[in-house]
Amino acid sequence: MTQVFDAIIIGTGQAGPSLAERLTAAGMKVAIIERQLFGGTCVNTGCMPTKTLVASAYAAHLARRGADYGIALESAIKVDMMRVKARADAVSTNARTGVETWLRGMDGLTVIEGHARFEGPDVVRVGESRLRAPRIFINVGGRANVPDMPGISTVDYLTNTSILKLDTIPRHLVVVGGSYIGLEFAQMYRRFGAQVTVVEMAPRLIAREDEDVSDAIRGILTEEGIVVRTSATCIGFKPLADGVAVDVDCTSGEPFAAGSHVLLAVGRRPNTDDLGLDKAGVAMDARGYIVVDESLATNVPGIWALGDCNGRGAFTHTSYNDYEIVAANLLDGENRRVSDRISAYALYIDPPLGRVGLSESEAMRTGRRLLVSKRPMTRVGRAIEKGETKGFMKVVADADTKQILGAAILGVGGDEAIHGILDMMNAGATYPVLQWAVPIHPTVSELIPTVLGNLKPLN
Repeated sequence: MTQVFDAIIIGTGQAGPSLAERLTAAGMKVAIIERQLFGGTCVNTGCMPTKTLVASAYAAHLARRGADYGIALESAIKVDMMRVKARADAVSTNARTGVETWLRGMDGLTVIEGHARFEGPDVVRVGESRLRAPRIFINVGGRANVPDMPGISTVDYLTNTSILKLDTIPRHLVVVGGSYIGLEFAQMYRRFGAQVTVVEMAPRLIAREDEDVSDAIRGILTEEGIVVRTSATCIGFKPLADGVAVDVDCTSGEPFAAGSHVLLAVGRRPNTDDLGLDKAGVAMDARGYIVVDESLATNVPGIWALGDCNGRGAFTHTSYNDYEIVAANLLDGENRRVSDRISAYALYIDPPLGRVGLSESEAMRTGRRLLVSKRPMTRVGRAIEKGETKGFMKVVADADTKQILGAAILGVGGDEAIHGILDMMNAGATYPVLQWAVPIHPTVSELIPTVLGNLKPLN
């Protein structure tokens, strides 16, 4: 027997539950399917547990710096990793339970646990149950990418998911991948007390960022004792009696890094390979991402893809915005488009990097006449008062239109302060509007108008 619904949602990540609420509120009979953990990546293996761990690592770091603030500690700092893990687990569990409770109490929504597979463009099977709906929304997220690197099958390795199960501190953690996820774990575990080595194939860390941002971040990490090995062009793995050897074919330094644990942080892949998308006729690209248009519709009428699985964003906030776009277009008569949103994200090392819009190098490639301003955090009063003066602010603007094109704030509060610029860009305001704002003192954000006032032509 086939159960008939007005809509089926596959996955309970950031977009799915909110979409379910809008659709049921509109009077639709909706089914939502979850095969593993309610809440998706952010709740279970992403933002919430990792940022909880980052907070614990920051507490340890700040405690060690007590003398800098005139605070004397009578004994050495000890990290209780079991309690650290328990705290992160509790945050995730509470959030996951909240999502599941919300869904199960939603009028008009049927919650189904199991693995969904398409049997046609409007039919999905979950175990023995067969479901049909004229609207199907795919929100299945992604997982860690594990490339077929030499020797990878001969060693035990960690991913961003399995590392969360550790309740001890590694003796020496080797992080393969010098981008956002890898660097957050690298600094975190260094602050917990592990030796840490970062191995990156590219010539520099987080290569998508401007070179000055990349260099500053490398300096922050190396100052804390993290060994960074870039230009590692031939990464391979060998088991050791007490851990793993990671081959590092760099231009200088030792030929390999020997660690007790190795973390693979070399990108993500979508959870689309076991959905039966071929039976529905849904097109995917070469990397397995579902191809969508500006409204997040697939090539099959009545099927949409939201979140990490569509390749149009890799963040919790872009997944939620996918929901907003779909709901606005379907229910509110609007014409929202993915390309309308301005790219923004953060790197949660300490201090954090807040980024919005184009980098300086990206802006240069547009051929526009540019204005650029940069200010070190050593000249930000709030950073000086807090004793956290690493990093800088940088803004790039169009010299002709006076529109802000992008900004980077690497420094204390950078992940929050960047929103002042993001909001102005979303509003379409020119930089003089923000330049003449009167911000609160003492804050990090108060320096943004000063930075804008120092915009100069890029030579």
